[in-house]
Amino acid sequence: MTKTNNFSALYSEKDIQILKQAEDSLDPRIDRIDEIIAYAKESKISKIGIANCTTFIKEANQLEGILTDAGFSVEKVHCKFGKVPFNELVPGYKGISCNPAGQAKYLEEKGTELNIMMGLCLGHDMIFNARSKAPVTPLLIKDRKLNHHTLIVFKSDDKSSVSANQ
Repeated sequence: MTKTNNFSALYSEKDIQILKQAEDSLDPRIDRIDEIIAYAKESKISKIGIANCTTFIKEANQLEGILTDAGFSVEKVHCKFGKVPFNELVPGYKGISCNPAGQAKYLEEKGTELNIMMGLCLGHDMIFNARSKAPVTPLLIKDRKLNHHTLIVFKSDDKSSVSANQ
């Protein structure tokens, strides 16, 4: 880092606005979904996107209902959108590939102002975040071994009991 440590210079006006609106919508008495709703209302967002893994279709549908009931327009797209043959991307691979770049493009074309990521695979989440034109916030992360409860690793006294190195 620079010797002056002028970290403030790292932030654009848009970044500062996101920080302010997030801070203004904080309430430790509400859950993550309600926190996203409060942030979106504080930010005057009207259209929210959901990019989900097919594993979480039921939950994505539930979230769509919650957001719609809160007054938002919602666009939703699952990871197999476009049905891209995996061998078109990686020769020799079989099946239908996940399509995080396609998810990001779809939500961009629909004009979403905030995207919620639900359970995209490792790597796929990185591509989606990099390609999304709207800010992205995670709601669920995929952790197959721990039934999507990764935090348990940090709460265990015996880290080896939940370690991936077993």
